[in-house]
Amino acid sequence: MLDGVGKLSPFGTPGTGTAQGLAQPTPVTGTPNAVKTEALPTDFGTVLGQMTLDAISTLKTGEQTAIAGVRGQATTQQVVEAVMASEQTLQAGIAIRDKVVSAYLEISRMTI
Repeated sequence: MLDGVGKLSPFGTPGTGTAQGLAQPTPVTGTPNAVKTEALPTDFGTVLGQMTLDAISTLKTGEQTAIAGVRGQATTQQVVEAVMASEQTLQAGIAIRDKVVSAYLEISRMTI
């Protein structure tokens, strides 16, 4: 039900616009320095190498989960999720390869 201001009132109480009896969210407290971050690699070769290793790991996991599904050791949902993640990783790899080949061809056409 909508109150006069246009807010949705979940319990149909006109004019309040708030849910009565629901707990309010508590603010998150903590120090901002508590989060540890790793230094990101700065060169393209390192980033590409890490992405390649992650892709290989994802593809291996998908293959192992599919084999476990055939053996009856994994649920259908687990197999589908692993195969979909593998497919997405493979498509990303193919897209990156296509961009690299395209860039190489563009550079090779440049006159010196």
